[in-house]
Amino acid sequence: MKKIPYLHVILFIVTFSTTLTAGALQKGINIINEPGRVIEGLPFAGALMTILLCHELSHYIASKKHHTKATLPYFIPAPSIIGTFGAFIKMKSPIVTRKALIDIGASGPIAGFVVSVAASIIGLSMSEVVSLPQTDGALNLGDSILFSFLSKVIIGVTSDNHDILLHPVAFAGWIGLFVTSLNLIPIGQLDGGHIAFAILGERHKYISIVLVAILAILGIFYWEGWALWAVLMLILGIKHPPVIYWEVPIDRERRFVGLLSLIIFIVTFIPSPFKLL
Repeated sequence: MKKIPYLHVILFIVTFSTTLTAGALQKGINIINEPGRVIEGLPFAGALMTILLCHELSHYIASKKHHTKATLPYFIPAPSIIGTFGAFIKMKSPIVTRKALIDIGASGPIAGFVVSVAASIIGLSMSEVVSLPQTDGALNLGDSILFSFLSKVIIGVTSDNHDILLHPVAFAGWIGLFVTSLNLIPIGQLDGGHIAFAILGERHKYISIVLVAILAILGIFYWEGWALWAVLMLILGIKHPPVIYWEVPIDRERRFVGLLSLIIFIVTFIPSPFKLL
């Protein structure tokens, strides 16, 4: 009889609760005075948790396929505007081939990307065009190439003094696409780093160095968070550990997956994700 993964279940429930609360707070609900209305945060919480769950379970399934030991997803609750710091799985045995490295690295972002696109399309169809606030200090979300394209197709082009008020499901989709781009940055042991190392080998280290420098520059001119991300990458390490059987070649299918992952990274990356009006 398998042991029930209590910690994973508890973290999932707590994180669902914090994202539910975050969704309600985004709608301006005072959950202290009206605790029963917290359920109105369900569209946001349901969409975001589905995106994160699909991402991590895809990693888990790919790991099992390649006989690599991995934990179930750990969800991280957080008292933030979105209610979570995301989720992760922990690898408990080495990844032995480059094929496995690409499959495990790419599976999560691709699955999360597909669900995020679906959430974005559904959410944008329920979003509204509103006048921009007259006061300074309002937070505005930046657009990736893909999200901007979806917005124009579904809602149309907005005038300079108007913007889109995102439905909670669309906001969850935006977050999912942003998280996908973060994971696909080809540095160190990020998902994108796994893929790049499997294809490029030791040359990946030099790409990591260049990209850390680019993130630092973006942190100066666009969004300060990129500078923090660059520091975090240096702390975690930009060099990828070797796989055991490097000589096992990667096929055309895996190279296509690598190219697809690069395209997804490009169309979801946001130089300035958060900015004040």
